[in-house]
Amino acid sequence: MTTQQTRQQALTARAPGGPARLEPPRAARPPRRRKASQFEGGRGFVSSQDWRNPRIAGVMKTLHMILLVLLLVVGIGPILLLAKYAITPTQDIIRTPLAVFPNGVRWENISEAWNDVQISRYFLNTIWLAAGSWFVQLLVATTGGYVLSVLRPAWSKAVNGLVIATLFVPSVVLLVPLYLTILNPPLVGTSLINNFFAVWLPAGASAFNVVLVTRFFDSLPREVFEAARVDGASAFRLFWSVVLPMSKPILGVVSVFATIASWKDFLWPMLVLKDPAKQPLSVRLPAIASQTDLGVFLASLAISTLIPVVFFLVFQRLFLSGAGLGGAVKG
Repeated sequence: MTTQQTRQQALTARAPGGPARLEPPRAARPPRRRKASQFEGGRGFVSSQDWRNPRIAGVMKTLHMILLVLLLVVGIGPILLLAKYAITPTQDIIRTPLAVFPNGVRWENISEAWNDVQISRYFLNTIWLAAGSWFVQLLVATTGGYVLSVLRPAWSKAVNGLVIATLFVPSVVLLVPLYLTILNPPLVGTSLINNFFAVWLPAGASAFNVVLVTRFFDSLPREVFEAARVDGASAFRLFWSVVLPMSKPILGVVSVFATIASWKDFLWPMLVLKDPAKQPLSVRLPAIASQTDLGVFLASLAISTLIPVVFFLVFQRLFLSGAGLGGAVKG
């Protein structure tokens, strides 16, 4: 019996009480391959052939690991060092700044910074300023981008050009006219000095956010807008129920930009909020630095950096994914 006949008999199975049945041969399982790195092959300085060399692959992986460690040290190192100083006695910070708690941990720094230095009041002021600035910037950016990109009136191109032109004007040039406007605002009749609206309203005039949102709205599928209009959706319903749900990534980006910019702003809140009871952390911390214990002051700095770090960690997925575009267009 030949080898071909033996293979044919092995593939043939008789069903009980029926004719012979030929079973198809099983497909051979492909060999498992390791997950290729994004740096392998392509037009990199290390070709795919070189990556098959164990020595070159080991050197490249070691370099990647060293680069990753350096990035972690540069990016996370200062934050971890500030967190350590926040609970370290002042004498240890001055004498041995890099030692790991040689004389123990001093948790009183945080309580003194929160209560005695009244960081809690300035922290609340900062949150209010950041929340108001975020809302005004998001409102102006989304509505402006919706008009210029989706509604597109006859004068939209001229307005879009004027908005882009304001990006070339330095902010320092606008400082004095803006201060005079806040000092004697039109239609209000009273000064906005020492009022949170003096920070909220100018924050909304961000041409960068309007241009950013407009460009994102330009990339949205027009078929969805046309279908919504055919179904009888008004301009507000189209904006609220169609455009905004599809714009989660850009809303997250604008939110992070607006919050961080408001959180670290120093010059404008110092000019329009002269009352120390209404000033944010960015203004009050430099003012109290000379009369505050070093450990307590560093604890105050650590508290002031808490919200931006947490806010970025919450919204980082919106930077890396286009979750707002999924399922917008079928088939």
